[in-house]
Amino acid sequence: MTEKILVTYATCTGSTAGVAEAISKTLAEGGASVDLRPMREVTDLGTYRAVVAGSAVNGGEWLPEAKQFIQTHHMALSQKPFAAFLVCMTLAMPQAEKYRPFVSDYLKPVRSMVMPVSEGLFAGTLNLSKLPSLSDRLKFGVSVLLGIWKQGDHRDWNAIRTWAASLSSPLLH
Repeated sequence: MTEKILVTYATCTGSTAGVAEAISKTLAEGGASVDLRPMREVTDLGTYRAVVAGSAVNGGEWLPEAKQFIQTHHMALSQKPFAAFLVCMTLAMPQAEKYRPFVSDYLKPVRSMVMPVSEGLFAGTLNLSKLPSLSDRLKFGVSVLLGIWKQGDHRDWNAIRTWAASLSSPLLH
């Protein structure tokens, strides 16, 4: 096993990939050796010292490929430092802080298989044209009209980098 950290992700519209890239870059700037890979490309965790895994949230859950990743690799993940993050548009709503405990519950299925040493909760982006289903485009479109959400990039890059920088100690020691 090397001292390499895997940052892996499942994304729907690309927003979570951007968060994973920022996490990977921050860890590398801190001196860590990092691989950044989509979950669907990861087959073996044996060569990694630690893993950071994240997913977009759809319907109050991690994406199916992310849940499958945790199920498939939960034994390996339980034997090394593991951090989890999610990207959720609920955190882009007005007064988002009051929803953080609710959004944190979206990680319960992950915690039931492997307990993260740290968890990051981040808002994402909303671009109606990138949503994969008509029902999601309609649902979010009405929500935008009602003022619940605004289209655009709601990711807090400072919060993402701060969280990523905080991972060095729990992942490498």
